[in-house]
Amino acid sequence: MYGGYNNPIDVSSSLLPVVAAILVSGLVVQLLAHRLKVPSVVFYLAIGVVLGPEVLGLVTLDTFGDGLEIIVGLSVAIIVFEGAFALQVDRIRRASTVSLRLVTVSALVMFLGTAVAVRFLEGSTWEIALLIGALLVATGPTVITPILNVVRVRDHVATALETEGIVNDVTAAIVAVVVFETLLLDDLGVPATLLSFLQRFGVGVAAGVLATVVIYLLLESEFVPERDVQASQFLVLAAAIGSFAAAEAVAAEAGIAAAATSGMLLGNLGIDNREEIERFAENTTLVVLSFVFISLAALIDVEAILGLGVGAIGLVLVVMLVLRPLGAFIATAGVERFTRAERLFIAAVGPRGIIPASVATLFAIELELAGNVAAGQLLVGTVFAVIFATVAIEAGMARQIGEYLGVSPMRTIIIGGGRIGRALATRLENRGEFVVIVESDADVVERARAEGYTVREGDGSEAEALRKAGIEDAKRFVTTTADDDINLLACQLAITKFDVESVYSRVNEPENVDAFESIGVEAIDATTATAVAIDDEIERPALTHWMNELGDDHDVQEVEVTSERLAGKSIRDLNADIPDGTFVAVVSRDGENHVPSADSVLEYGDHVTFIGDTDAVKRAMERFHPHD
Repeated sequence: MYGGYNNPIDVSSSLLPVVAAILVSGLVVQLLAHRLKVPSVVFYLAIGVVLGPEVLGLVTLDTFGDGLEIIVGLSVAIIVFEGAFALQVDRIRRASTVSLRLVTVSALVMFLGTAVAVRFLEGSTWEIALLIGALLVATGPTVITPILNVVRVRDHVATALETEGIVNDVTAAIVAVVVFETLLLDDLGVPATLLSFLQRFGVGVAAGVLATVVIYLLLESEFVPERDVQASQFLVLAAAIGSFAAAEAVAAEAGIAAAATSGMLLGNLGIDNREEIERFAENTTLVVLSFVFISLAALIDVEAILGLGVGAIGLVLVVMLVLRPLGAFIATAGVERFTRAERLFIAAVGPRGIIPASVATLFAIELELAGNVAAGQLLVGTVFAVIFATVAIEAGMARQIGEYLGVSPMRTIIIGGGRIGRALATRLENRGEFVVIVESDADVVERARAEGYTVREGDGSEAEALRKAGIEDAKRFVTTTADDDINLLACQLAITKFDVESVYSRVNEPENVDAFESIGVEAIDATTATAVAIDDEIERPALTHWMNELGDDHDVQEVEVTSERLAGKSIRDLNADIPDGTFVAVVSRDGENHVPSADSVLEYGDHVTFIGDTDAVKRAMERFHPHD
């Protein structure tokens, strides 16, 4: 399988076109994936196979010679560092229980369950089974980040998946190396294995802390001026590479732990130019990710996978349909913030990425050089079979899975994290919508995040801040600040640049209402709204209290009739389709509102307002508005 490795060909003349082909393919894939809204890793996998020995033969194990391990290692360090840098402590805190379970109990379930499945389905030794089990614990930012770029989920779900990917990448790599060296090569036993794991993990953490201290002192010193963004970017990248190299010099695979440690520490220290650094890291990661994933995908040995027979199919099914769902349900059990749909999404999406592919490839080479060809084939064939299946199915179908489960709720952008913005966010989230608050005041941001809101720090009147908040996926935009100028400018951006259809704004000065309405904004005059609220409290207190207490047990919702089956029928004829516990209170057509009678006929495109129990209202909306 790897017979040519001892006699590498002269690649000096052919390496440049190969690297160029990989990089250009990766960049094209990014554009294609963005347009088709499919995670880019699916295309990386396909291009890697095409460029590999199975088709074109442009990329082989000999292409990079002895430098393959170094290239992969540094690439993984940058990828893991970037993911850890973006992982804020306050985000982890909001999903801490689930994140902790995913990297402990659920990881252990996957490790041991996979090992048992490999042992009995493929007839391997326990040492190889444990090695494969350790490798297949890792998901990683290489596959999770592209999925989350396509499937917009609530912040706590994204955080749980991202934390799992980063932490499990670290532990899986170290555990795999320890198992390989202490059990497979030297057979030193379990105590030595545990000690070796702790030593390597400790080396990685120490190297990461040291790199963080050095880089942070440099960033805060006169050596780097506050506005020197480029210097800050390069220093932070140096932390990723430097920490990795230092740890690797002491212990193999400790470098990944170092990169993750350094990334998480620097990302939470409040350094200057954070946004520019994060953007630079993201762009660097995109290039590195495409290069390393395509390169490793090119090394997939189809013959080794096919040679495993039905045992490999059985293992893939166990990993995808038994172990992953079991781990997800254990992690989310009893955590009310995670809905049933979100639990199912985590259970259905757990593709394997770079760590299993790279480490399995290198171990297979060592096993072959040691004369154990069969073990090497079993190792690399099994790992790549699971990677291929999970990336193709779980990553490739992630958007469809998300849409089917409904884990991407309507995204509402609220400009202003003050009392009004937070109160509105609470009401919308209680209805199951996904709300992102944009706020420029750091103290207000901290307060809102502490209360559990998803907040992006930035100026809501700037396009880049809105883009980072996800306005391109927003269906509703609301401004709630006390400054009408900011509100108007933000609304103009939402309408003209991002084409948001539903735009609402608080208007603090009544004379400014016309300016908002002239550009298509639904203006809410704060003075009039307050007067109306007081009047409602005086004249109709029961209804006012009922409306103010919308939440878990009752709701009021307006929805457009898009069901062709129900359109054209009277309220009397639709009685069986209107769930018990709700009724149609108002019908709106061509700007006219009326309370319907039993003989009123609903037409396609009418807007109906349902009042009643929350679940009944939700079911009615789904029946009358089945299409977006």
